[in-house]
Parts: sequence; C-alpha cells; structure tokens
Amino acid sequence: MSGVAHQRLSQERKQWRKDHPFGYVAKPKTNSDGSVDMMHWQCRIPGKKGTIWEEGLYPVDLRFSTDYPALPPVARFPAGFFHPNIYDDGKVCLSILNPEQSWQPSISVKQILVGIAELLTEPKNSDAAQTNAYEIYKRKDKSLYERKVRVQARKYAESSHENVKPGQ
Repeated sequence: MSGVAHQRLSQERKQWRKDHPFGYVAKPKTNSDGSVDMMHWQCRIPGKKGTIWEEGLYPVDLRFSTDYPALPPVARFPAGFFHPNIYDDGKVCLSILNPEQSWQPSISVKQILVGIAELLTEPKNSDAAQTNAYEIYKRKDKSLYERKVRVQARKYAESSHENVKPGQ
C-alpha cells in the first residue's frame, strides 16, 4: 500500500471521527480476520429530510487506489441502484470523482459523501449514466420517478439502520 495513500486515509479517518455530518457513516472495512482495509471504506448516506430520499440510509463503497489522493476513489452504490447519475453497476457519475473534470487531491471523504448526497436530490441531466432512470427523470414523469425512489428508500430504510453505531 502506498505510504502517501495510507497516511492520507489515516488522517481522513481521524478527521471524520472528530467532525462528520449527522447521520453519515464512513469507516474502513474490517476484514474477516479482524484487519482493517484502509483502501476500502464502507459508508452510509442518509436521504435528505423533506425529500423523496429521506427514508433511506444508502450504502456507498469507496475504493481508493495506491495513487490516492492524486486520483479519486471509485464510489459505488449497490448494483441496480435507481438514479440518473448512477451506472447500472452502481458506480457514481459525479464530476468531483473524475480526474479529468473536477477532482482535486484536496477533496476530502466528507466532501465526496456530501457531494454524492446532493447528487441524489439534484440529478445532473448533463451527466446521465443510467438510461432507464434518466429517461423517466428527463421526460418529467415525476410520479413514476418519485414512486421508484420511494420504493428504493424503503428498501434501504429496512436493513440500513442495523449494525450502525453512533459516531461512525
């Protein structure tokens, strides 16, 4: 593992424990042998209050390369996640996660997760990644779009609050 990547991720973890948005979870994955994988973080993003997303606590994996922070992590929801800017395999399409667009090494895990949360409620029509969700959103079939998002929110509300401890 790259010394620079590991050092930065250790600093990120320490900073996250001191200051993170309420309801968010971000922590390195614990392997079956009890070791910690600093290059793979398991995160949860709460749906914004007052929106169709509010019931859910959405799982997002962040995978960091040894070139981090020169290169951004890959962020993924579970495969099949319904959103215009999420590929069918779950990969998040967001400019701050693209090294050829807005990625900068100073962007923190906190900023990434807040950016992804904003993307949920404010899809970008210029950056469509998922044809089905994009077409429904683009043609402004609001009731169908909202219905699909609410079903998904309930799905992640049922199982997402288990095993989540405060301060993660």
